Amino acid sequence: MGDNYVAADPTSCLGLIAGDGSLPLEVARGAKASGRNVCAVAYTGITDLTLQDEVDSATWLHLGELSALLAVFADNGVKQAIMAGKVSKQHLYGDTAALRPDARALELISQVSDLRDDSILEAIARVLADDGIELLPQLHFCPQLVATPGVLGKAQPTAAHWADIAFAWPIAKAVGGLDLGQSLIVESQAVLAVEAIEGTDAAIRRGGALSRGGAALVKVAKPDQDPRYDVPTIGPATLRTMLDSNVAVLAFEASCTIILDREELMRIADAHGVSVVAIGALGPEPIATTDHNRS
Repeated sequence: MGDNYVAADPTSCLGLIAGDGSLPLEVARGAKASGRNVCAVAYTGITDLTLQDEVDSATWLHLGELSALLAVFADNGVKQAIMAGKVSKQHLYGDTAALRPDARALELISQVSDLRDDSILEAIARVLADDGIELLPQLHFCPQLVATPGVLGKAQPTAAHWADIAFAWPIAKAVGGLDLGQSLIVESQAVLAVEAIEGTDAAIRRGGALSRGGAALVKVAKPDQDPRYDVPTIGPATLRTMLDSNVAVLAFEASCTIILDREELMRIADAHGVSVVAIGALGPEPIATTDHNRS
């Protein structure tokens, strides 16, 4: 923690650093339900516009406006914050001027040793701590978004699918440990694609292009996953991309993967015969189950 960090009043305004997707909405709703006011910093062209209807205040910035973010939090008495929603690293490889980096952001970038997710996000966490802001785990206000181990829907994995999941699991963990990505596409115990900077959906498409129709997506947490950021996430968009890409099974780590819009995800999976499997802490093993993860 930074020198300025002090224990936060749990009734103080919560700062929300909101990226893409519906996770910021879930965090905002959970925080509001717990009695917290929510002050959001949203990003132009990235954050869902409907977030402003779920929070007490929303300030729209560009990704590089770090000093402005800290000023917004200071003005609202923020002592605790959550980062929620994806911000693709591809933004860092596009038009740098479009990020509008200020002096504080440029200083942060100059201090990171590389552009790995963990390096960047840990640097942001340190900046917040130096301003007396505690960064909370992403699931602090919405723990219901994780699953317990088992097969979530109607479609059971085949023996071949279980073999692929067991084959891929340690490889995915090793890849995650290198901070390259959290997902593999496998079929017949061969790796068809490894997720990198392009993200899960693009990796699904690459792997699916090589699939004969029975591939599996295996998604894990990093061995030293920091619960404050970059927690693995799945949702209906994941299933839709799988359907378009000949990927028939989704296996993910149960206790540390965020499931967005679970009801819609399972509706899609059941309608199209996609197996969705939450893997427990001991790793893959065939689990006879029926729908105990339904919301």
